[in-house]
Amino acid sequence: CTLCESRTQTVFGTGDPRSPLMIIGEAPGGDEDVKGKPFVGRAGKLLTDIIEKGMKYKREHVYIANVLKCRPPGNRNPAPEEIEACRSYLERQIEIINPKVILAVGLFPAQWLTGEKRPLGRLRGQVHEVNGRKVVCTYHPAYVLRNYTVDTRKKVHSDVLLAVEILGSPPLVK
Repeated sequence: CTLCESRTQTVFGTGDPRSPLMIIGEAPGGDEDVKGKPFVGRAGKLLTDIIEKGMKYKREHVYIANVLKCRPPGNRNPAPEEIEACRSYLERQIEIINPKVILAVGLFPAQWLTGEKRPLGRLRGQVHEVNGRKVVCTYHPAYVLRNYTVDTRKKVHSDVLLAVEILGSPPLVK
C-alpha cells in the first residue's frame, strides 16, 4: 500500500513470542513510527498500566502488534485497502505467536478479528471464539485517554479481567 511512502519505519511488533496473550491495536502513531515499536506514546503508557496494574502481568511477557504496520498520515483511521494489505502479516504473526487469548484494543482490530461490523460497544464485554482462540475486545487506550470517565475505565477493566480469567494468574511466561 502507499503508507510506506509517508512512514519513517515499519512497526512490526514487540514482546515475548511465547506469550499466551497477544494484544492487537489499530496502527502505529507518531511515537511508534519514530521508535519502531507499538504502544510507546501516551496510549502505550496507559496500556502498560492496564497490563501491569490491571492484569498483574509484565508487559515484556505480552506480545503486542497492530493491524497496520505503518503509520497512517495524521494518525487517521486505517483504510480498508491498508488493512487488507497488512492482513497476511498479522495473520502470520498470530500463527507464529499462537496466543491463547487476543485482546483487541480498538474498533479496527475488534472488527478484523471477529469478522463482525458491529460497533465496539457491542463487541466488548464478551469472549469471542475465533479460529480456536479467545478474543476479547475493548476500547483503545487513546480512546480511554480522550474519554477518561469512571464508566469507560470500568468497562476496560471488566474486559481485561475477562482475558485474565481465561489466562489465569501471573506469571504469563515461565
